[in-house]
Amino acid sequence: MRSVTRPSEVEPGAALHRFFAKMLSELGPQDWWPARTRLEVILGAILVQNTAWQNTALALKQLRKKGLLNLARLRTASPAKVEACVRSAGFYRQKARTIQNFLGWLEHECQGSLGRMFALAPEELRRQLLEVKGLGPETVDVILLYAGRRPFFVADNYTRRVLARHGMVHPSADYAEVQQFLHGHLPSDADLFNEYHALLVEIGKQHCRSRAPRCEECPLEEFLEQHQPIEISSPNCRAG
Repeated sequence: MRSVTRPSEVEPGAALHRFFAKMLSELGPQDWWPARTRLEVILGAILVQNTAWQNTALALKQLRKKGLLNLARLRTASPAKVEACVRSAGFYRQKARTIQNFLGWLEHECQGSLGRMFALAPEELRRQLLEVKGLGPETVDVILLYAGRRPFFVADNYTRRVLARHGMVHPSADYAEVQQFLHGHLPSDADLFNEYHALLVEIGKQHCRSRAPRCEECPLEEFLEQHQPIEISSPNCRAG
């Protein structure tokens, strides 16, 4: 793992807890993930790859309208029907295939049961999901955290950008390195990871933008070194 830096000499765990307390007090609970069922979380995690949530919400709305937010119905739906429903999310053929790949894995390994799936040991489940074509680390960790309540921090672009600009991690640290840093300095608590990640996403959207960050009104502005963000470049993709 690359070396990390942090403001002053505050221990990383203490600094992370200060960040969390400040964000929570200023922004309040985020009530994430926006979904009614575990299946809807899983589908949302797949569909939000490389697109805005609004587009994902439209795709989920179409799936619901067609009665496909149901494992049995979704499993027997034609590829063309699924593609038509998820078109608003972009890369709709690829995402429809990923959904079918996941359903095939679920049927083969867990007899089609989400209960059996989440009964697997967390690390083993993560390993198996990462072998499903179309599912990358971020998507898998969203599934594990938000659908399965398993403590895997989603170290997405928002998370990496906020922490890098505050000198907590190296600007070029990748997903695995930032996740390792967070797992090493925070309690292994799914509820904490859920709320922390959701708050960082809100900070990233409203204040810590990839271009022209708006630090002045950000809840975390007081933690910046000399009140200036570290300049970093950030990719545009939102999920993987």
